[in-house]
Amino acid sequence: MEKSSKESIVSKLRPVLVSFLVLTLICGVIYPVIVTSIAQIAFPNQANGSIITVTQENKTSIDVGSALIDQVFTEPQYLIGRPQGTSQLSPVSEEQRALIEERVVWWQALDPQNTGAIPSDLVTASGSGVDPNISPEAAEYQVKRIAQARNMSEKAVREVITRYTTGKLLSLWGEPGVNVLKVNLALDGRI
Repeated sequence: MEKSSKESIVSKLRPVLVSFLVLTLICGVIYPVIVTSIAQIAFPNQANGSIITVTQENKTSIDVGSALIDQVFTEPQYLIGRPQGTSQLSPVSEEQRALIEERVVWWQALDPQNTGAIPSDLVTASGSGVDPNISPEAAEYQVKRIAQARNMSEKAVREVITRYTTGKLLSLWGEPGVNVLKVNLALDGRI
């Protein structure tokens, strides 16, 4: 290669490499540091995963889960959340219908005395598969079973559920939700 063609290639590559390095520095270092710093200052609990910590009898603290991620509960004395696993199935697909029928059978076996209609969020997974909340109707569906399993009054169970029920955002967006993990921790007397 001639000297001028080498210089031409270098002169063409230099702006590309400089742009790559500058954009990497801005997008890969400066921007994430700024966003993370703002999140840590303005929303430290959420920025760190909304971890729920409880103090044990021996005065040590342990992390029991995140208020933002579903925890699996299947025993009768607990509020049970949505099925885990993402649901990208068509609402009218045969596979979705089979999953729902399987989950209905599970609920009927868990609580055979409850003949009420099973709320849809107890038999359908959320899009993320880890939704930590259920509808107030899904929580109400489970009150009698929980009260019997814990030898509590239904009123006491409802009070705990109400304590951990959130409304619509700014009374406009979303739907009310009951945080399953917080309710179960409260029922156990851990929070």
